[in-house]
Amino acid sequence: MTARPSSHEPPSGFVPATFLPGRRRPGSPPAPAGGRGVRPAPRPDEAERARLLSGAHHDPHALLGAHHAPGGVAFRVLRPYARAVTVVAKGLRAELLPEGDGFFGGVLPLREIPEYRLHVAYEDNEAGEVGEVSEVEIDDPYRFLPALGELDLYLIGEGRHEQLWQALGAWPMTHQGVTGTRFTVWAPNALGVRVAGGFNLWDGTAHPMRSLGATGVWELFVPGVGEGELYKFDITRPDGTHTLRADPMARRTEAPPATASVVHVSHHEWGDGDWMARRGDRPAHTAPFSVYEVHLPSWRPGLGYRQLAEQLSAYVTDLGFTHVEFLPVAEHPYGGSWGYQVTGFYAPTARLGTPDEFKYLVDRLHQAGIGVLVDWVPAHFPRDAWALAEFDGRPLYEPADPLRAAHPDWGTLEFDYGRTEVRNFLVANAVYWCEEYHIDGLRVDAVASMLYLDYSRGPGQWTPNEHGGRENLDAVAFLQEMNATVYRRCPGIVTVAEESTAWDGVTRATHHVGPGGFGGLGFGLKWNMGWMHDSLEYMAKEPVHRKYHHGEMTFAMVYAYSENYVLPISHDEVVHGKRSLVSKMPGDWWQQRANHRAFLGFMWSHPGKQLLFMGQEFAQGAEWSEGHGPDWWLLDPTYAAGGDHRGVRDLVRDLNARYRATPALWEYDTVPDGFSWVVGDAAEDNVLAFLRFAADGSPLLAVSNFSPVVRTGYRLGVPAGTAVWEECLNTDAARYGGSGVGNPDPVKALPVGRHGRPASIEPTLPPLATVWFRPG
Repeated sequence: MTARPSSHEPPSGFVPATFLPGRRRPGSPPAPAGGRGVRPAPRPDEAERARLLSGAHHDPHALLGAHHAPGGVAFRVLRPYARAVTVVAKGLRAELLPEGDGFFGGVLPLREIPEYRLHVAYEDNEAGEVGEVSEVEIDDPYRFLPALGELDLYLIGEGRHEQLWQALGAWPMTHQGVTGTRFTVWAPNALGVRVAGGFNLWDGTAHPMRSLGATGVWELFVPGVGEGELYKFDITRPDGTHTLRADPMARRTEAPPATASVVHVSHHEWGDGDWMARRGDRPAHTAPFSVYEVHLPSWRPGLGYRQLAEQLSAYVTDLGFTHVEFLPVAEHPYGGSWGYQVTGFYAPTARLGTPDEFKYLVDRLHQAGIGVLVDWVPAHFPRDAWALAEFDGRPLYEPADPLRAAHPDWGTLEFDYGRTEVRNFLVANAVYWCEEYHIDGLRVDAVASMLYLDYSRGPGQWTPNEHGGRENLDAVAFLQEMNATVYRRCPGIVTVAEESTAWDGVTRATHHVGPGGFGGLGFGLKWNMGWMHDSLEYMAKEPVHRKYHHGEMTFAMVYAYSENYVLPISHDEVVHGKRSLVSKMPGDWWQQRANHRAFLGFMWSHPGKQLLFMGQEFAQGAEWSEGHGPDWWLLDPTYAAGGDHRGVRDLVRDLNARYRATPALWEYDTVPDGFSWVVGDAAEDNVLAFLRFAADGSPLLAVSNFSPVVRTGYRLGVPAGTAVWEECLNTDAARYGGSGVGNPDPVKALPVGRHGRPASIEPTLPPLATVWFRPG
């Protein structure tokens, strides 16, 4: 048997669950006449027949199925390639009359429409072709009422369906006592929509969907189709051409490069009840928050979600990070995009396993006490012809104006944030990851590109907003709605903005209006891109030149409390020629590692949360590559220089342990009361010293010496009332690969005023090191 041509090839050897159509062989006998008592049904208008056959009919249920008619009940079935179709019910078996083009119909002398099934016979298959099934008995999809409720349709039309994934997409269910799958899709510009999949050999002719009013939603309940079936939507564009599209709401997909959607049912039973109950006890900005950023496919290449659940949770627990952050896990066709060009916004990538296996990974991390953040990409989407771009033949998810639609940096398309259904698609998607996958936070990618109409655009390439400004008012409203919705629905989550400009109020509440006249965007945290850029610029300088750039290490404190910040050393800083963190540092290998360690000590003590990309925790020298991931062999005990890297990893472990045990480093992270400079102007010495304070006033003194010179008796002002200060962390310790210079004994506080304080201490500052002191 040869199936009709399709833009999607079924798997080799696949036998459909519902029917296996066959072509009539030349010379085969004609189809048999109808059964006794069957009269021809009134023939529908030829134009309607043509629209139905071409996939351009908005109401196939009006022509197909069973309907009251003069003299009884009229049945009409569309089954291409069928030899005969028989209506089967209690006490009834009547063969319908062939009407040509795959139609079968007839009027039976019945008073009421029975609960019937269809017995469909196909011509025997040619020898050697797929399968041998020639007869099947099925439920008629066109005898069922809509399986989508009026409230769902109302909320979709209003753009307020906060659990949109439960209304659209493919949902296995029992409907009118029959098991099957409800297919629904939003395609308001389509002339018609058909569902095609493995169950009909990718020929959707027999499965046209109906339009549900003015919502733009198309629906069809297909009996007998269940979990694991592949499908797409065959959409008839306004110009009459066809496009075969993956489901925008698919909760599972094929593994790339295959692109079909998969009918999904979750069977995962969560075991993270304790974590979910207490994760909202303390807001993120007043809690320890130390993030290990991970690209899952390359962290340990070859591992799936279940294997990652064991190995990643053990590794992160050992190093003491409070959270992991995954680069985007939503399905994407090109692995080299790292997940930032999403085609399946509701489906975890199938490269690493099933959706339930991803749930297992999150569950195991939660049970280990580790929070899970995911990168979320609502700023743009790729132009793949089987995905969202001009989904139903016209711009739908993207703006109609090409200048507004095209993203200038990435060759992608931007979302139309002003369209209620599109905004609903994205807001519900944020809720989806938090509710269905128990995600603890969303790091929102490329926020700046959403906020500005002229982002990366020159004169004449953008249109001002209604007030003549450059702000994208629709994007502002979308981000506010998204944040307000997920915080309301999902207690304990945090949203994090990657926003690279000085937009006012990124982490301000949405109802608080700022000087610019906008309410806050409502994020919980924001990446401090300015701190990242300035501090790395400083660290890249030879120590002899650092005194001329001292302000780059202090400037962040000028605006440190304008937002709730995360200090990110992310994947973006260790690729594309930027070099890894340790390779950015000047000097020989020892000095590079010393600078690396000193910088991490400075970062962990600076106001703001911490984020470190994988591989940087053990000073990997090479840039990250998604092709092979971190250079784990550097930690091998048999590698001669492995101790250099294990020492840095040991430091990160101790940094996290000291950090989590020291409320002064996180409790007042976002208010000025939590910080005070001791020495901020010692440019000639390359020294920075500051105090951090907890809510109860207990202090920690952090001192960084970014010079390769040992400084003995370096006097620093300290608060009164403490007799001695103890060194609690020293990045130059021998066990980390340092020179071992430090303060093994408590340092006495002297009644000698310094730096505006009544007392002072005279510690030794190791070379290229950060030292933390606490009251003894």
